[in-house]
Amino acid sequence: METLCLDKSALKAVDEYWEYRRIVGDDDGGKLFTPEQYEEYKKNVLPQRVKNRLYVSFGVPGGIECKLIGPETQCFCTHRYKQHKTDFEVVPSERPLALPCQVRGCHCSAYQYVPKIGPTPVRCRCKHLPNDHSEATRHLCKKCTCTGFQSSYTCGCGQPSSAHLTLVETKLEREARGRPVGRDVPYAAMGGLTGFSSLLDGYLALEASGSDQEREDGCQQRCSASKINQASTKVSSSIHCGLEGKEVGLRLKDSMDAPGSLQPSAEEEASGRDLI
Repeated sequence: METLCLDKSALKAVDEYWEYRRIVGDDDGGKLFTPEQYEEYKKNVLPQRVKNRLYVSFGVPGGIECKLIGPETQCFCTHRYKQHKTDFEVVPSERPLALPCQVRGCHCSAYQYVPKIGPTPVRCRCKHLPNDHSEATRHLCKKCTCTGFQSSYTCGCGQPSSAHLTLVETKLEREARGRPVGRDVPYAAMGGLTGFSSLLDGYLALEASGSDQEREDGCQQRCSASKINQASTKVSSSIHCGLEGKEVGLRLKDSMDAPGSLQPSAEEEASGRDLI
């Protein structure tokens, strides 16, 4: 296996490239922007991206969010979220918000998440996979007479897949529901990701509602409480050990002060005579 060694300047270039790719995505058409074009792109796109960010989640209405969608999360059409339209100069007023796929030749009219079991998407009741169905609205099966994709899969939250929906909402709409919105970031197609816990399934993460500051404060409080508990445990152990040592010393003193405690027994005297 060949080993590649990169100096600091090369590592910096790699970091800058990934920063560029996360900001620009596929908007450069596969040809890197010049430094001037890159700065112009950031100047024009980033303010509206931060203002009109869309949060995408999959879950049961009124329940927990079972999956928070990120840039690499696949749609029913098998293309990723970042390959759908996610940037708007003006967010459409109609609901639900439809985010069509931008891959040439794909007929997907709206991003729709499909649960997975490991790396494999769940199957329809007709036993065929999502890619065996049309990506168009009704999702008719290409291999049988199935009238549309319907899975018998039960989510980790305990609800059937049919009770879930893919929700696309603005920052104001998400805040009104008491859900975390995270910090403003310049990256494209961040969807519902607001932190590392967003990568977990909802029933595992159970991310608390409220602002990031409230969650950080809660974390600090838990850390402080843990340190206090550890200190209390150490103090209690020291006191306990001290008391035990004192008790042993008193017992030894009492035994030595007792009459005849240092006098040999009759058996010890007989044993001594035999040796003589």
